[in-house]
Amino acid sequence: MSVRRRLTTATGAVLLTLAVAGCSGLGRTAVGTLSYETQRELAVTLTSPSVRGCHRLAPSGVTTVVNNTLVDVVMYRTRDCKGENSIYVPTNSSNRIAPGTLPWRSYSVIH
Repeated sequence: MSVRRRLTTATGAVLLTLAVAGCSGLGRTAVGTLSYETQRELAVTLTSPSVRGCHRLAPSGVTTVVNNTLVDVVMYRTRDCKGENSIYVPTNSSNRIAPGTLPWRSYSVIH
């Protein structure tokens, strides 16, 4: 690999790191992906979801979530991010509902 190519690659990596750090500092999106599977076995992936407010999920509910964002999320069994039996899903982790329990219907971002 030539010196010029290495320099270009290193420069690109530095710029990408700065861009990600700059975007996450704005506090507007959760950098990364939040993926989930509905009760109807439909896979959905959200890229950089908003960190503000309560977010409704599929009407049929969600059974599995994979949090590959830079922030933590809380999953709720209600459509309004309220109520008991919420679950905390840290960054770079996943969770699945227990058999016989209600699906998740909304989530909020911890930031």
